[in-house]
Amino acid sequence: MSTERISPLAGKPAPQSILVDLDRLLAAYTDIRPDVSNPAQRVAFGTSGHRGSSLEGSFNEWHILAITQAICDYRAKESVTGPLYIGFDTHALSQPAFRSALEVLAANGIEVMTSKGGEFTPTPAISHAILCHNRGRESGLADGIVITPSHNPPDNGGFKYNPVNGGPAGTEITGWVQRQANTYLKDKLAGVKRVPFAQACAASTTHTHDYLDAYVADLANVIDFDAIRGARLKLAVDPLGGAGVHYWAPIAERYRIDLTVVSEEVDPRFAFMTVDWDGKIRMDPSSEYAMQRLLALKDEYDVAFACDTDHDRHGVVTRSSGLLPSNHFLAVMIDFLFRERKRWPGTLAIGKTVVSTALIDRVAKQAGRKLYEVPVGFKWFAPGLYDGSLGFGGEESAGASFLRQDGSVWTTDKDGIVPALLSAEITAKAGRDPGECYAALADKLGRPCSDRLEAVANKYQKQKLAKLSASEIKLDALAGSKVAQVLDKAPGNGAPIGGVKVIAEDGWFAARPSGTEDIYKIYAESFRDDQHLRAILAEAQRVVDKAIA
Repeated sequence: MSTERISPLAGKPAPQSILVDLDRLLAAYTDIRPDVSNPAQRVAFGTSGHRGSSLEGSFNEWHILAITQAICDYRAKESVTGPLYIGFDTHALSQPAFRSALEVLAANGIEVMTSKGGEFTPTPAISHAILCHNRGRESGLADGIVITPSHNPPDNGGFKYNPVNGGPAGTEITGWVQRQANTYLKDKLAGVKRVPFAQACAASTTHTHDYLDAYVADLANVIDFDAIRGARLKLAVDPLGGAGVHYWAPIAERYRIDLTVVSEEVDPRFAFMTVDWDGKIRMDPSSEYAMQRLLALKDEYDVAFACDTDHDRHGVVTRSSGLLPSNHFLAVMIDFLFRERKRWPGTLAIGKTVVSTALIDRVAKQAGRKLYEVPVGFKWFAPGLYDGSLGFGGEESAGASFLRQDGSVWTTDKDGIVPALLSAEITAKAGRDPGECYAALADKLGRPCSDRLEAVANKYQKQKLAKLSASEIKLDALAGSKVAQVLDKAPGNGAPIGGVKVIAEDGWFAARPSGTEDIYKIYAESFRDDQHLRAILAEAQRVVDKAIA
């Protein structure tokens, strides 16, 4: 992250002046009607659903009504007749969006499974519920809706569709839903079916599901709690006021582990957070600025962890190294799982995104496993986790999931809870924390230095970068290293990476446009040293700027 952009508020408690005005936010949800002629106010599914803020006219009641009706239409078109599992996180806009969605689902006669007692629902608990329902079935398959903008700021809302494979919907589905929803917006919701919320709750098609108990009771099939309990580890978790806030105490109680829940406070303003790098409140467990509360306690526990607002991302804090960079922990998890899970078939591949650390490539080679490298977005891992060809799928942004101990599917969406608990299992079995495990791994396979920078790019330049072909990058050497490959498609599945990746003998960079800001991002890594990394970043920016000029 370029240091000149670091806010003076970064890492400090959130001041009153930046807290969201909840009354204004919630009023805007119902009062503002999106302007369809403005692209920023249309339905747009990014890498993870439709996101926006009611204050900016990008996440409002009309959006949710239109998207939900479009999902009902999609289900009818695809003959999806099973229940729809729905849940929401602790963002202020999530509950009103849930109400709007349920009004449409009930009016369309969809069997809906809402959370027992109105409990907040983590993303992985919904994926888990869909997969448990669909196991062994040929018909009457279930799907789901997750209402969350992930770790985004408190004024944001998000709405995601998970089809019958339980993972994030692929582009062919989201594209269809998006077009259909925007047609409803253009027609001022003509054709959208809806009943009052009280009627929707009382409908014979609306049921409750105990997501919490079903998920927690099944965790023993993924994590070895006997090892954690036997090692008498002292653990801590910070739910960051997110959807899994009430999951951790039952996990500790059921599996008899010494796990302290640092706080169970839920505040839709997230006033308890320390401010992220750019001066915004963001519940990002991979950011040292956002994780100050847990970092202050690191020496009191054998290992501690946190999850983001919908609990689909993890952050691990160790005595040895503080907050473990997400790429470091991905490599540690993969190395551990592919040695420890004796019942996993030898054919299982390891999934990573094109911007994740190349240390994973070396871990995969050492383990004798196939590497499956895909574009950014967890949706690319869902089919492989679903059919059991992938043992693990992980993203550089601290999102991951992996199979049960017997090699069958657990979740096909990101799960922050199981990697967090795996950090305890690793500590118990290795006799050292994941930070120390990473140091040993890096000593053996190479210690990468990595960083990311952002550069200004206008809309035209971003479009050009997204469509750039490998042949347009003329480069024989990168910061003094021979270039081995230039990619515009992911080697794992041949899908366009929406940018380029240049791989040299001891370093690489990848460049991608931002989906939300007028910038592009360069991810880079060197297996030499920090000076070499800086040279890669500088050269990468020159190469990309020239290509998109």
